[in-house]
Amino acid sequence: MNLELRIVQTIDDLIRAHAVRAIVFCSGQHVPYALEHDTHDVSCMHILGTIAGEPAAAGRLRFVHEYAKLERIAVRRRFRGKGFGHRLTDFMVATAGELGFLHCRLHAQAHLQDFYAGHGFHVVGRPFAEAGMPHVLMVRQAK
Repeated sequence: MNLELRIVQTIDDLIRAHAVRAIVFCSGQHVPYALEHDTHDVSCMHILGTIAGEPAAAGRLRFVHEYAKLERIAVRRRFRGKGFGHRLTDFMVATAGELGFLHCRLHAQAHLQDFYAGHGFHVVGRPFAEAGMPHVLMVRQAK
């Protein structure tokens, strides 16, 4: 399986990215739709990952002052365990860097902090609840 990652440029790709998020977060993790899809969606850069044209992964980048915030990182269950989450995260960090954002942040689900640590992120502060699940703030400084 070959994952093709791209910045969303069309309404069709945006719908596909939102569908991945709805499958992963709303259906899979029972996050209410109103929390998953917020007012930031209109101003963020969205990323879509497809396999043979099928939506498989998605994420969004939000640019806040001097840093890029990686958000809504999602890989559909049937495509997990193949390194696609790593590829998506690397793509998002690289895209932020290409746009001049040398510092990145994310709110990681607490059980995924080791995953993001492998991408140069480290935990700052204490765990907190977001969408009813434990999360941690993680930051990554430019190398």
